[in-house]
Amino acid sequence: MRFLGIDIGSSFIKGAILDAGALRLSHVVRAPAPPFVTGLDPGFREIEPDLMVQSVREILDRLHLHCPDASGVLMCSQLHGVVLCDGSGQALTRFITWQDQRGLQPVPSGRTSCFDAIESLITRDERRQLGNERVLGIPLNPLFWLSQHDTLPASDAIPAALPYFVAARLCGGAPVSDVTHAHGHGALHIETLDWHRGVIAKLGLDTLQWPAIVPQGAVIGEWRHGSRSLPIYAPVGDYHVSQVGALLEADELSVNISTGSAVIRIATQCESGDFQTRPWFDGRYLKTITHLPAGRALNALLRLLTEIATAQGVTLQDPWEFIHSEAARVDGGGLRVDPAFYPGNMGDHGSILNLCESNMTVGHLFHALFAGMADNYAKCAGRIAPDRDWSRLVFSGGAALKNSVLRQLICARLGDSHRLASSDEDTLFGLLVLSLAFTGSHPSVREAIAHVRENHPVKAETPKIANTTQP
Repeated sequence: MRFLGIDIGSSFIKGAILDAGALRLSHVVRAPAPPFVTGLDPGFREIEPDLMVQSVREILDRLHLHCPDASGVLMCSQLHGVVLCDGSGQALTRFITWQDQRGLQPVPSGRTSCFDAIESLITRDERRQLGNERVLGIPLNPLFWLSQHDTLPASDAIPAALPYFVAARLCGGAPVSDVTHAHGHGALHIETLDWHRGVIAKLGLDTLQWPAIVPQGAVIGEWRHGSRSLPIYAPVGDYHVSQVGALLEADELSVNISTGSAVIRIATQCESGDFQTRPWFDGRYLKTITHLPAGRALNALLRLLTEIATAQGVTLQDPWEFIHSEAARVDGGGLRVDPAFYPGNMGDHGSILNLCESNMTVGHLFHALFAGMADNYAKCAGRIAPDRDWSRLVFSGGAALKNSVLRQLICARLGDSHRLASSDEDTLFGLLVLSLAFTGSHPSVREAIAHVRENHPVKAETPKIANTTQP
């Protein structure tokens, strides 16, 4: 069987035909994600939601023309972000993205930020029950801001994750949710796998109509195109599906690096500790530390270095090829870079130390930045798996697969044994794997992963450690 796959990302909306029989993707297409609305408060990051629906519909139309016999639609999306809508799926607000920072603004009393106010209201045990997700990007923060400023829509407004809003507009009806996106809201009780009503009430958000949580793989509606009606399966978070696409096993340690990044280990049951706990598939969980500086931090430094050229109308052609080449030729030259250039789990203020004339080059600077990222992954791996009992590393995400210097630096800290994700389109490939489980071809996601691993060779490589410095 073949399916249509959609990944609604932060930078691009991608689609592909998922050939479940041949275990391959075809007709991969992508379009830029709609831009942020301009003229807002500098800390706000909002997108017109109907533009998202339009982009997804256009990609589905294109894919269906190439695959008229498609058996259904699978979707994933950026995990965080929220749009408030009514029971018919009509938007009542714009889509507030995970990059929104209004949670750092003060509560009306002015004594503390909304983010810190939430932390003071939630007990330590409740924080554990929420999966220890204390990050700015979760919707709980902007929703609390709206509540504090008396700007929440009507009491029956539904806080919908992006793909469920899109699905509701494509199919009609009210948005629902699965556990991955419910957890992505920051309001899921990870032990009961239901909304944490106590926390929701504490934050003044119990006037909202929180969506029903449906089983993973459930059919939530039908998309009509021409004379066909295609079932839409419950969308999942891109973070979760990327690890399915990486074919992650319980004895492996995953390092996923794209716009953001994470270190991840599978847990067979709900565990708590100095890390985040996220529900995954088949009753299993992921122990993880997310929101680590990665592609966003790299792009921030690149913008600094190219600002003059950009201002003068000069467009550099593929600066990353030069950056990777130069970083491979040298070491950090004594430079130390902390890549926490934006709020995340490693802080909110980065640094560049020990600059001198001899190391003030692109190669030295980015090699030191890659080393700083590798240091972060090593610290986080120690928190998730202090016994270092993983069999090998698994690299996934575009930034990890394209950057051999970064991989070498990580291996120098965490061990040489590693493999690469089977596809550089890890989310779309993950949707393909999920199609095997969601349609009953395999009884579980775990068995679907095992089937694909047996029939789709993994990419292994022998690292060539050069110009690296052990921490």
